[in-house]
Amino acid sequence: MKNTEQFIGKRVLVIGLAKSGVAAAGLLHRLGAEVVVNDSKPLEGNEEAMELQTEGIEVIGGGHPSDLLERNFDFIVKNPGIPYSNSLVASAVEQHIPIWTEVELAGILSEAPIIAITGSNGKTTTTTLLYHMLNMAKKKPLIAGNIGTVSCTVAEKAHANEVIVLEASSFQLAGTESFAPRIAIFTNLYEAHLDYHGTMQEYLDAKLQMARNQTSEEYLIFNADQKLIKESVESFEAQKVPFTVLGKTNEGISADEDWIYWLGEPFIEIKYIKLPGRHNLENILSATAAAILSGCEKTAIENVLSSFTGVRHRMQFVREVNSRTIYNDSKATNTLATKSALSSFKKPIVLIAGGLDRGHSFEELRPFMKNVRAAVTIGETAERFAEFAKSCGVTETAQASTMQEAVEKAYACSCEDDVILLSPSCASWDQYKNFEIRGDEFIDAVMKL
Repeated sequence: MKNTEQFIGKRVLVIGLAKSGVAAAGLLHRLGAEVVVNDSKPLEGNEEAMELQTEGIEVIGGGHPSDLLERNFDFIVKNPGIPYSNSLVASAVEQHIPIWTEVELAGILSEAPIIAITGSNGKTTTTTLLYHMLNMAKKKPLIAGNIGTVSCTVAEKAHANEVIVLEASSFQLAGTESFAPRIAIFTNLYEAHLDYHGTMQEYLDAKLQMARNQTSEEYLIFNADQKLIKESVESFEAQKVPFTVLGKTNEGISADEDWIYWLGEPFIEIKYIKLPGRHNLENILSATAAAILSGCEKTAIENVLSSFTGVRHRMQFVREVNSRTIYNDSKATNTLATKSALSSFKKPIVLIAGGLDRGHSFEELRPFMKNVRAAVTIGETAERFAEFAKSCGVTETAQASTMQEAVEKAYACSCEDDVILLSPSCASWDQYKNFEIRGDEFIDAVMKL
């Protein structure tokens, strides 16, 4: 670690006892800060709170006392999920108390260079791809953020000859001030999390926070196919590396139907890439650019792209059964994600979709339903999605009450060379605790075919 002495004697309030809060509180305490932790839940039965207390850290639970800020804290570290509308946080903003997330701590303390990946979609796939490329090239990568261990915990133990690959959400980046990764990747921007950020501009500003402090010695890889992103980064100091899937360019990294190009020169043939879909090609381009800038050999990048079949629950290839290829896209909890999944295949699709009924329309999917041969629907929206599929010209539909039944019916509907695709377009909470459990049940059912 570096810069450790700057926290000695600092008065710090940590709000939220989730993983990041516990990690930040323990780290700052070890670095000599006077730490107070506050959580809305009662302390009774809270093992993490009791553990912090045994370390000598004061923990206040059961609410957010309005007089807590009278202790003159130097800064606050809040759980990323706690909105700025929270009464205690809002009061801290009014008093101009710095409010960080633990990502800011990681940036201050890490001896290892950081590659940070953000965007509305594709963060996890890009992060995972890049990690494997760096690992194949023996660059000693460490994975952190949403996809792995809390980033400040990774930064505490990282060495200068390693590299941290950090998946960063807008919630995390909104709480940074000096954070400046060696390489920043901005995959894309779509309307999301406005209940948290309030406006699309504030959402964009949070994403851009990771690039604002970059210098001319650092790199910003960004989606040049999105005008808003392209215009927003023009004034930044970092060396800009645009990516585009709309054809060959002489700048940055680009792709057409046959090749990936680096600085206008052919680099890798598309036919060798295992991961399907245009949206995944965006992820591939940004990860490849970061790998090249990190000194990875071309062979290491090629080996990963020719073998990587997807992140679990995100367009994950499961298996082939009697000439049917089967994909798990349980992470597709909205129509935008399912649009990307459907557009990834030219073969006929048997689609398994449905889930929690939030009353949202499926109309956005209509242009992408032309390759759907049959639809098996599940969950609260089963009947509504079946009616939508029929209105799109899907002649064969079926409803299922369990994932096992859905997989069996989807297989019965399928023909040789079809794709069987779970891409629900809905959240999972009507039947499952999370989309991971839904995806795992799908995989189990597929393996029983």
